[in-house]
Amino acid sequence: MKEHRPRIVIAGTGSGVGKTTITLGLMAAFRRRNMTVQGFKTGPDYIDPTYHTAVTGRSSRNLDVWMMPRNRVREIFLRGSEGADLSIVEGVMGLYDGKDPLSDTGSTADIAILLQSPVVLVVDIHSMARSVAAIVMGFQQLNPEVAIRGVIVNKAGSEGHYRLAKAAIEQECGIPVFGWLPRDAELNIPERHLGLIPAVERGELQPLFEQLADVIEQGVDLDALISVADEAPALAWPEERLFVPVAASEGRRPVIAVARDAAFHFYYPENLELLTLAGADLRFFSPLAGEPVPEEADGLMIGGGFPEEFVSELAQEEDVKDSIRRKIAEGLPTFAECGGYMYLCEAIIDRAGREHPMVGVIPAKVTMRDRLAALGYREVTALSDSVLLEKGEKARGHEFHYSALTPETEDYPRAYACEGRFGTRLEGYVKGNVLAGYVHLHFASHPEMVRRWLLICREYGKRRDRV
Repeated sequence: MKEHRPRIVIAGTGSGVGKTTITLGLMAAFRRRNMTVQGFKTGPDYIDPTYHTAVTGRSSRNLDVWMMPRNRVREIFLRGSEGADLSIVEGVMGLYDGKDPLSDTGSTADIAILLQSPVVLVVDIHSMARSVAAIVMGFQQLNPEVAIRGVIVNKAGSEGHYRLAKAAIEQECGIPVFGWLPRDAELNIPERHLGLIPAVERGELQPLFEQLADVIEQGVDLDALISVADEAPALAWPEERLFVPVAASEGRRPVIAVARDAAFHFYYPENLELLTLAGADLRFFSPLAGEPVPEEADGLMIGGGFPEEFVSELAQEEDVKDSIRRKIAEGLPTFAECGGYMYLCEAIIDRAGREHPMVGVIPAKVTMRDRLAALGYREVTALSDSVLLEKGEKARGHEFHYSALTPETEDYPRAYACEGRFGTRLEGYVKGNVLAGYVHLHFASHPEMVRRWLLICREYGKRRDRV
């Protein structure tokens, strides 16, 4: 079965050319037309999707062919774009930058080919005129399978400068230039860091989004972009789908308590959806708001985020910490990643050297750093059985944090052998009913994690109910 989904990929010649600025501006401008817009992000990044979600009002989704099979990426796109008038996929780095310098694997180009999507190339024309045509032509010729259907130029010195670049591109490359953004538009997106996300959620960046829409409306032919998006061919659903409801099992649905607030913000939407489709009943609670773990919980999930931005508030919520300690001591199956991992440790030491007591069920302390401590794709191999993985099973994910963890015991039980581009190291914590680590695992990379966790949660619920 094939379905028509109007779509475009916003790609760049490299990082820093204005992909995010133009993507957000387009989303905001199309929303002004009362269009339903769905955002996607190439790769594992979760800051840009937060922006997308704030602008469009729909959860933005990651499209990543390294973390999961290609048919699942196509399924995620088709599911996510249901009900949308237009889907906009923001690329990563340069159009052809991916896992391998000798192929397009994992790149924005790879996603565009997989989705049979037209590509709009963003080019920074600062200090260039006719030469920009050579750049665009090179991108066209490197892989003709990539359907580069037009260009938006950024950082033009004037309308006259834009006209020179437009004439050169259209004559030499045979594709339209849809519009331009001026160099002095004061459209700088704030530096991308985790502390921005609460500001996004509070609506503090809404004036910037409106300004972006103004500039896009003034300089870009939106009707032409809609026409290009409408011409994208219908996409076929995979023959075998992962995201389908599982037949209801006997007894009640296991309840998984999910921490979700400004401190614990990041979850791949598909992880939560897979849990729900497999039969879980998700109950959200806010540690920041002083909400304890729901008493009916059969499992506990504390996701990523930035507890370091809220260490004082989290440290003061003693009732919340007590509820987590008590539930874990009772055997509640618990999975925590990145920010959640940090929260379960004994303390977080902020950049000023102040120590803030956290939950304390993991014998380690976390120290914040000024520089990025880890970034990149990870494949983990379970070193022992846990609530998600059996010993030897593998899963894939992404790591991104500014902190370093120091165990307070010599026999610290590591969860994974974690493989990245710099080799393999030990990562995470596993003991009894608790699994925690810095790696954000994508459940679609190994769906057995979902089934295993819900089985363990059901068994816990049965034992608790018998007591």
